[in-house]
Amino acid sequence: MLTELHIRNFAIIDELVLEFGPGLNILTGETGAGKSIIIDAVGLLLGDRAAVEWVRAGAEMAQIEATFLLPADPERAAEVSSLLESEGLDDPDNPQWVVLNREVRLNGRNVCRINGRSVSLQLLADVAGLLVDVHGQGEHLGLLRPRTHIHLLDRYGGLMAQRTQIANLVAELRRVRSELQRLRQDARTMAQRLDLLSFQVEEITAAQLRPGEDNELEAERRRLGNAEALTSLAQTAYGILNQGDGEVPGAIDMVSEAVGRLEKLARIDPDMAQHADEGQALIEQLSDLARALQDYAESLEFNPERLAEVEERLELIANLKRKYGDTIEQIVAYGAKAQRELEELGNWEAKTTDLEAQEEKLLRQVGALSAQLSARRKAAGEAMAREVERELADLKMVRARFGVAIEQSERSDGAYLPDGRRVAFDSTGVDQVEFLISANPGEPLKPMARVASGGETARLMLALKSTLAHADATPTLIFDEIDQGIGGRVGAIVGQKLWRLTGLSVNANGATPTSHQVLCITHLPQLAAFGDRHFTVSKQLLDEGGVERTHTVVRTLHDEDRIHELMLMLGAHSDAGRRSVEEMLGEVTQVKQGAFALQ
Repeated sequence: MLTELHIRNFAIIDELVLEFGPGLNILTGETGAGKSIIIDAVGLLLGDRAAVEWVRAGAEMAQIEATFLLPADPERAAEVSSLLESEGLDDPDNPQWVVLNREVRLNGRNVCRINGRSVSLQLLADVAGLLVDVHGQGEHLGLLRPRTHIHLLDRYGGLMAQRTQIANLVAELRRVRSELQRLRQDARTMAQRLDLLSFQVEEITAAQLRPGEDNELEAERRRLGNAEALTSLAQTAYGILNQGDGEVPGAIDMVSEAVGRLEKLARIDPDMAQHADEGQALIEQLSDLARALQDYAESLEFNPERLAEVEERLELIANLKRKYGDTIEQIVAYGAKAQRELEELGNWEAKTTDLEAQEEKLLRQVGALSAQLSARRKAAGEAMAREVERELADLKMVRARFGVAIEQSERSDGAYLPDGRRVAFDSTGVDQVEFLISANPGEPLKPMARVASGGETARLMLALKSTLAHADATPTLIFDEIDQGIGGRVGAIVGQKLWRLTGLSVNANGATPTSHQVLCITHLPQLAAFGDRHFTVSKQLLDEGGVERTHTVVRTLHDEDRIHELMLMLGAHSDAGRRSVEEMLGEVTQVKQGAFALQ
């Protein structure tokens, strides 16, 4: 149940706190005062698109916060609690309460919170959708679109769980068919792809590439291309170390002579022993260096054939890089990927056969489940038709008849029904559902869009909403000017029906009485008289720094104030008008007391 709605800086509302109670909550007031804006604010909690234009002029952000008491229905309460717990949003200190919050900022950023913790807009909408349902202005137009009828029927019959099973199967079937379509490409295109992949795999495999090979070859090419110069440099360095030039001894000999003298020094002065050892180590290092230079010079050779081989190999690698990747690793990875695709395409016939078997199995599963669902829809449609007709009779359409048409369309690639027929299907099953109406005696049932007038459509919506609400576990139902197209004569009946949704009516199947909190915006005093709480919404012009600004004000009406508001709605300003309102309230009291007496 929605207990409190706090709106700040939203449209023409600067700050508004509404405290709702159980039963039927009525909001009335002049056109443009902001009644529907309140419903728009609730819509933001349900995930409606937010625009910066909603932010009140002069403010940085708009904020909507709603406090809910968990539903009385144990299943719905458990569903809400489970969702909150799974997301870590439950409040152990206040487990019976849920606080939803959404901020719309001028910079376009939205912030959503549940119990004070930031969440995604989708999660906010999911939780809000379990707590409140808004039936807005013009929603009756949806009744004229047949594609919405199947959803209303399934909701009435409690068939959504079975429909979800079918939707999952259909999603898998679509995946299988998509894969089949991909495999059933044009034979020429397939052959071309196979040839290309075969060539690529063969070319990369034949190259027998090794990681780092290109760097090694580059180094070898530099050595081979500069063999003579490298040999000369190595030999010259070796000669300087080991041979000298005839007149000057080699570096090793000179260092050896110096070390010999160091050793003599060390025999006289032991402090020089360490330096003598260091000199001996230096001789060994120079000797090692000379041998390394000699070996290096001997290993070098001018080999034009090997140089040509290296350059040819590098050209091959460069060519592969231009085609398949910037590095040898990327080339090898490309080849592995091409090999996998080649194997997949090479087995496309076997895979196609397997997918065709899966498709056939899924088509039969979809057909079998859809046939069961169709049978349940027919039973639900008959029960719904009888209940809607009773509701229409209450709304002064006594002779009207309502029907639910359920049909299938044959299709050669459709799902298999148990009777062997193949029919079209989608995620809802195999049925096309359309509501039919005969508003006048003797007239056949026809689609509502063709025969229902504006007033009849409004009453049809009321009858359907009243019928569906009994099957709806959503605790708070909001009706925004549901009385459009309804005259005062029917207004009292509409008010009574909305009031009975709060917990004092039983549906046609004998179910336990539902218990809804109902919020309704109305212009009909006959409807408003049934309210358990009555709020009036008005506009005021207030001075803000020398500038007049429009403010929305909401007052809770009691006793004399309520009588005065109903008189204004009735357009009555005389004592006779007052007596009419008092009589109307008296009749409402008798209806409510009578309803209680029946319990």
